[in-house]
Amino acid sequence: MTPEIVRYGELRPCKTAFIDAHTPGSNQKENFTIIGGGVSESADQHVHITTPHGFNIGAAGQPPKCRNSLHSHRTAEVFFVLSGRWRFFWGRWGTAGEVVLEQGDIINIPTGIFRGFENIGTDYGMIMAVLGGDDAGGGVIWAPQVIEDAAEHGLVLAETGKLYDSKKGERLPEGVKPMPLLSEAELEGYPELTPAEVVGWGVRRYWDMVALASGTPAKVIGETGIIRDKPGFEIDLITRASADDTPHAHDRPSVLMPVRGHWRLSWDGGSDTLAPGDTASVPAGLSHRVVPSMEGEAALYHVVATGDRAGTSWRG
Repeated sequence: MTPEIVRYGELRPCKTAFIDAHTPGSNQKENFTIIGGGVSESADQHVHITTPHGFNIGAAGQPPKCRNSLHSHRTAEVFFVLSGRWRFFWGRWGTAGEVVLEQGDIINIPTGIFRGFENIGTDYGMIMAVLGGDDAGGGVIWAPQVIEDAAEHGLVLAETGKLYDSKKGERLPEGVKPMPLLSEAELEGYPELTPAEVVGWGVRRYWDMVALASGTPAKVIGETGIIRDKPGFEIDLITRASADDTPHAHDRPSVLMPVRGHWRLSWDGGSDTLAPGDTASVPAGLSHRVVPSMEGEAALYHVVATGDRAGTSWRG
């Protein structure tokens, strides 16, 4: 057994992953599916690691002023900022609230609300994502206006969840209907949460978490975490001050995602170095350890499944 490592520089983007791929303002975004099938609606999406983990790992890369359209999920959607400056917004029209996050910051967006995000920095930026469940809740639920706008630019989402591009001469197959728009009655089930309910519960700043990760890793998301939730996985922040050189193993596959500095991952029979943007999947039962490999600031997020059912936010 050896870890599988997906290097940042080897990530394979998909520019046709979602229904807003032709919509002005969203047509330059890139979607990356690193672990698990993710929620891409395109057959062009490359999946780097297919081994089930109990959650999915993905990423979004966007140039300045590019946004991801309003959508919702049935399971957890957690982001941390790898690079750039990002505005996250939510609500039926994206006006219920917003928050700006920077490198290392993390947001656990409550399920059942419409959300979007935009790169408001001055350079290409990347956010890394953890989605609950092996099937990530079965896909994306789009705000009605997103589907309507997409149709004006040639993209139609079928009721099967597959995209068809009229600019390529594609049409819905016989007997397959377009994805229906949410009715007004259904839309009433998507609340307009306040900034206090979203930011106060689900956002944590990098430097605050670093302060808490002194001596032992900071449990960022979990039943007893800084963000109290049971999304089917836990996330810890490990820093130089809390890295443990003692070999250990998990009974489920675990994932290491550096955000600052370089790290040495060692296991029985080998070792390798991880840098920000790299994603390492460590097999269940493999004894391993991870410590900073160079001087300077070092931090990484560690993700492991818990066995809790991936579903609506617990918000304990």
